[in-house]
Amino acid sequence: MIQPSHARPIAICLFSRRGKILVAQGEDRAKQEKFFRPIGGGIEFGEYAVETIARETREELDVAVRDVRYLFTLENIFTYQGALGHEIVLVCDGAFADDTLYARDVLYGREAVETFEAYWKTLDELRRDTHPLYPAGLLERLGDL
Repeated sequence: MIQPSHARPIAICLFSRRGKILVAQGEDRAKQEKFFRPIGGGIEFGEYAVETIARETREELDVAVRDVRYLFTLENIFTYQGALGHEIVLVCDGAFADDTLYARDVLYGREAVETFEAYWKTLDELRRDTHPLYPAGLLERLGDL
């Protein structure tokens, strides 16, 4: 567990197909809130963000990636499961090595002991959805690209 006095560096990837990005559905039980978030996770010491994307995608979805590149950085201060968090988020773009994954409407993954589903959503769908896209500010920044 990260000490609350430190910002945590993370990397996320905007896998895309036909105008949609892949977002995993998560839940904050303390807030009773479901949300969406791109695939990714914590950057380990000595690891570049593109390496984090490869590792996290392998760990969460059991798939390989290619062509990962850095896009921009966001800062995110939030509350999750009742605890304050602070992240420095390196946002990347990338592709799956296995092109057949783009034909699936839902991808199934695992984060620690919990399973999740990931969906392809347009930015308009994410804007209209009652479930927010995290990290905060990502949706607005993607509208600028």
